[in-house]
Amino acid sequence: MPVGESAKLFLGDLKNAFKDLLPIVAVVALFQAAVVRAVPENLVPILVGLFIVAVGLALFIRGLELGIFPIGENLATDFARKGSLFWLLLFAFTIGFSTTVAEPALIAIAEKAAAISDGKIDAFFLRMTVAASVGFAITLGVFRILTGHPIQYYIIAGYVLVVAITFFAPPEIVGLAYDSGGVTTSTVTVPLVAALGIGLASSIKGRNPTIDGFGLIAFASLTPMIFVQLYGIAVYAFSPESAHESLMVMEEAVKETVEAHQRFAWSDIVWDLLAVVKDVAPILAVIFLFQYLVIKKPVAHLRRVAVGIVLVILGLYAFIVGLEMGLFPIGETIAFQLTTMGSVWLIYLFAFLIGFSTTMAEPSLLAIAIKAKEVSDGRIDDFVLRVAVAIGVAIGIALGAYRIVAGDALHTYIIVGYLVVIALTWFAPRYIIPIAYDSGGVTTSTVTVPLVAALGLGLAQNIPGRDPLVDGFGLIAFASLFPMITVMGYGIYAQHFARKEARR
Repeated sequence: MPVGESAKLFLGDLKNAFKDLLPIVAVVALFQAAVVRAVPENLVPILVGLFIVAVGLALFIRGLELGIFPIGENLATDFARKGSLFWLLLFAFTIGFSTTVAEPALIAIAEKAAAISDGKIDAFFLRMTVAASVGFAITLGVFRILTGHPIQYYIIAGYVLVVAITFFAPPEIVGLAYDSGGVTTSTVTVPLVAALGIGLASSIKGRNPTIDGFGLIAFASLTPMIFVQLYGIAVYAFSPESAHESLMVMEEAVKETVEAHQRFAWSDIVWDLLAVVKDVAPILAVIFLFQYLVIKKPVAHLRRVAVGIVLVILGLYAFIVGLEMGLFPIGETIAFQLTTMGSVWLIYLFAFLIGFSTTMAEPSLLAIAIKAKEVSDGRIDDFVLRVAVAIGVAIGIALGAYRIVAGDALHTYIIVGYLVVIALTWFAPRYIIPIAYDSGGVTTSTVTVPLVAALGLGLAQNIPGRDPLVDGFGLIAFASLFPMITVMGYGIYAQHFARKEARR
């Protein structure tokens, strides 16, 4: 591609990235002026950080188009032609396990859970449990595409199983289990898994990329909730004493997390780059191992794919550096200040607005929306889809904050939410159902998780009678559940509007 054309495409991506960041800037500026009522001391680094975030988003999107999407779809096509069910399912499990076990958000959640349970929950075994569940999920999802079974049968059965196990799981593990389903799908994993599913559906006769290609991410968000609750039942059966006495441990863990974001140093840049490379390395190792040893053919357009992968790494790296410089310090400061103030309505408003704004800038959602528009021949508008998902996250986080304030049981809300999802599934058009299920897994990633976790743990820590282990987790589960409802609602409305126009 000529340099001029590449520069034009990048400038277009950069313009869109700035547009995506505007809601976050508006929310942070509003609460900084209305709540903190002071200009931040580190205003220049914050602005520089936001600019770096925009550049990172632009590089990330361009890298997806050049590298991740093509290699995922080509691998799926090659596996379909090879006709070996064993190697395809092994690849699916390996890619799910390897990308999850090194997921930074999962590592953070596992370490928090270990700290606040006084070591009852082992961080390593929790990560292995979640990684194995995601490997199983991708394998099951690929098997569904091969057989052509409707996705709703699997998802509804999974929800019923999650709810049934909840009644036997210890309260200390339920919120953690629900949250673990939302932190398993990383920014790099989502596009690759989506490309794998769409490529497979495109290669098999009788499969529809829109109806059959999506859904792998939904499986990866569902199975950890089952596996982690089973793990919790086993752990607490042998160690039944209460973990409620560890509130001081929780307070220190939360405090250290916030202070770590506030102490940004330029020396961290090298470590951030190495961390991104470390996260991407297992994915690349699995891809090239299967490409050359199982498929036994070179990667098509290797140079272009390599450039795309480098752009994805640089984009994610810039994105994370920008967040640590600009968004995390000020966002988490506002979140914790709100939890110590008297007005619960300010908390709900902040939860709603930060949920909407961070979701609109979420790289994983951008990737899925682009793919959904492409394979649906424009029937699904990528911007409207992202707005529908963002509204769902906003409602979910605001309702989750209300649950913590009110002290209600988490599973009551989740069960009702699942019943609504099941009901909408029967009315929503077929093409939107897999995308709606997937949207729940792409909303809680690089941007959303740290701010949402800070808000939930801060609320549980500062409200009398709340236990951070029981009440502090769960916001991520709300942020994963409600987008499914809003996206299916969008699909039902779009179908109704299309029929109305056809009658005219």
